Amino acid sequence: MAEAPWPITFDDVLAARERLRPHLQPTALRHYAALDQRVGGSIRVFVKHENHNPTGAFKARNGLAAVSALTPEERGRGVVAASAGNHGLGLAHAGRIFGVRVVVCVPTTANPEKVEAIRGLGADVVEHGQDYGDAVERAAKLAGEQGLTLVHSTECRAVLAGAGTITLEMLEQQPGLEAIVVSLGGGSQAVGAMTVVRGLGRSIPVYAVQAQGASVIHDSFRARRPLTAAAASVSTIADGLATRETYPLTFGALLDGLADFLVVSEAEIAEAVRILIATTHNLVEPSGAVPRDCCFIGRAPLDQGDTNRKRRPLSSRARIDISLGMIYRWTVELPDFEDDPELANDQILSSIYQEWFEEVNSV
Repeated sequence: MAEAPWPITFDDVLAARERLRPHLQPTALRHYAALDQRVGGSIRVFVKHENHNPTGAFKARNGLAAVSALTPEERGRGVVAASAGNHGLGLAHAGRIFGVRVVVCVPTTANPEKVEAIRGLGADVVEHGQDYGDAVERAAKLAGEQGLTLVHSTECRAVLAGAGTITLEMLEQQPGLEAIVVSLGGGSQAVGAMTVVRGLGRSIPVYAVQAQGASVIHDSFRARRPLTAAAASVSTIADGLATRETYPLTFGALLDGLADFLVVSEAEIAEAVRILIATTHNLVEPSGAVPRDCCFIGRAPLDQGDTNRKRRPLSSRARIDISLGMIYRWTVELPDFEDDPELANDQILSSIYQEWFEEVNSV
């Protein structure tokens, strides 16, 4: 496969950060000793808390970057997008800030709480099809019919530039980071990370991780050519990663720039979520837990045996509703923790995810 032009420049990321600056605060990059203990060796893990963004995910950056880059005429007509949840939330949030009409097409299987949150931010929601690919087709049709600007979650340069601001912040917060691990659905976060690393003249490897139940981009990476997956074959609790094709704007860059690309099972994702709740006291959705799997289970090839390379970041796409993917509610019986409310909170979260983990393993 011929090498494709790099989709965005470092200047694009810098410009996106300036557009985002009035509307979005930098998110924390935190180190948790308990995570280091889980990983073992001399690796230090830093977590980028994108779950602290206004919409609970890094897609708040992408939506703001895209809407803020529109011309006055485009803002007047409005935008349309397809989303499993987080991209739609980010775009709806940006539309509210800039006074732009937003239409979000979601599959009928989308997380209902996320769909209601999109509506709550003022966007029009169109439910169509069984998966993200069906919703994309509907969004493209609406763009043509109504003159709306299509803001694809991956096939949009402004979106990629917005995602790049995550890595820009991380390397300002911890200049000594020596590897970056990201979850990958379409590739915006990975391409953004690689663009920043290149722009700063650094040699930091970027690793991507995908869910085994939605692994078409990983499989394409291994085959060195684009593949597609049937809609029925895509099934994962990490709904933010449930894509069934590669994307021209990012795939060439992934082939050219990724240090490696791994997949993790549903059970491994569930276990990573449970561990993150216990160690960071943050609610993290499966799509955000995927990178941590590779560290927890010892599969990330982070220069094993090199005791001089000690700092390893994990970039977080994070938000979990207690309605998670295909499993929506649990009933949990707990003992009385009236005398210790902090312990009660930890036990409740741990119990919820233990039941979810057992449910996943029984499927």
